[in-house]
Amino acid sequence: MFSRDVLKSRLGVEAAVSSEMAGALETWGLLYKNQAGWLNKFVRSMNLPAAVAGELANLATLELKVQVAGATPRAAFLQAQMAQVLPRLRQMIEYGNAKGGLLLKPWPGPAGLNVDFVQADQFLPLAFDAAGNITACIFFERQQQGREHLTRLEWHQFDAAAAQVTVRNLAFRSGSQAELGTPVSLAACPAWAQMEPLAVIAGVRAPLYGYYRFPLANNVDPASPLGVSCYSRAVELFRQADELWSNLLWEFESGKRAIFADVLAFDRDDEGRPILPDRRLYRALANSGAAIGEDGFFHEFTPAFREASILSGLDAVLKKIEYNCGLAYGTLSDPQTQSKTATEIKISRQRTYATVRGMQQALASALDALLYAMDVWATLYALAPEGAYSAIYDFDDSVVVDKDQQFQQDLRLVQQGVMSRVEFRMRNFGEDEASARARIAAVQGEDPAGQLFAGD
Repeated sequence: MFSRDVLKSRLGVEAAVSSEMAGALETWGLLYKNQAGWLNKFVRSMNLPAAVAGELANLATLELKVQVAGATPRAAFLQAQMAQVLPRLRQMIEYGNAKGGLLLKPWPGPAGLNVDFVQADQFLPLAFDAAGNITACIFFERQQQGREHLTRLEWHQFDAAAAQVTVRNLAFRSGSQAELGTPVSLAACPAWAQMEPLAVIAGVRAPLYGYYRFPLANNVDPASPLGVSCYSRAVELFRQADELWSNLLWEFESGKRAIFADVLAFDRDDEGRPILPDRRLYRALANSGAAIGEDGFFHEFTPAFREASILSGLDAVLKKIEYNCGLAYGTLSDPQTQSKTATEIKISRQRTYATVRGMQQALASALDALLYAMDVWATLYALAPEGAYSAIYDFDDSVVVDKDQQFQQDLRLVQQGVMSRVEFRMRNFGEDEASARARIAAVQGEDPAGQLFAGD
């Protein structure tokens, strides 16, 4: 990402990213790539940032199903487009968790619509509306030609009053990847030659991309609507965990059993060097005769290990990481040492459930925006006839929720008249309201006395 000063001087725009957020984003990216500043030959990494981001992505998307409903060709077209997005979604949400956000931007290609998953360090927001939605931003794309670097800036601006989106494409050439360089024609890169320098898309009610924001309050820059990393509150804890883990490794490395022996105890090779039976175990003392004492030629070194104390400290840090990242105890720490009472287990699980549900709601909102952008492009390029559609998201939280227990609880609520049969089917069978009512009508036709369910 280019600095705010470069874009302001070259394009006359001010990035809506504070220096604190820019620095934090760089830190989160380095942590995810296992390049933390404290790592060296003495401090090894447990790679916990990527583990946390990946675990949350798994829990939120593992059983995700998206149905684009509607008896129209447009709905069928959007369903086909979404089917190409879903296989990549888990991995991309992991990136979004790590860096605080992810933009899902569709664009028309030769074979239909393509979707770019733009990570938080690959775009620069310029403006937000009152609800915190990104209304203007710049995307970066780079190509290399020999020793030269070409950069394309795709500049989106949404004007709610005019109901239009303005898209500008600008190209630059530089001898260094760190510099923007001088303006050139889009034709300088064959992949960009067919792009329009300026396009105005009228009759739209939202930007042509969806934004997934990790559902955690921004305590880096509370005034910013941008998201923060899923592990933004555990950075220092990661350092402590890596140091303790390295201490544990050193404890085993330095505590290896060894036998120190006088050099006279060994045969020698042709060059006069002692021949050791096992180089990992034996150590030759060079001073001939000096090592001979009460124990003879051999002295065994077998230190006591302190791994229990180190493991206990490491486990305490891992539990704190779990708490700060919204994970249940036992996700990273030793599950054998965690709370055992039913209430404690329930509270711990609820922490993960609350985090995952927040992610799923944010993801559903981003996918709604993505489908809308796809709908706009489909109309502009006549990719499918216009028609109504609706999206149904089924996350099936059996990973973090006891589905059997939920089913029995909901069944009792129906029998007590607290929950309707429609709501019961929607909640437990993943049906929309129309499908639930149709199934209930069919069941009532087979069971006129209504013995299967009591109450409504």
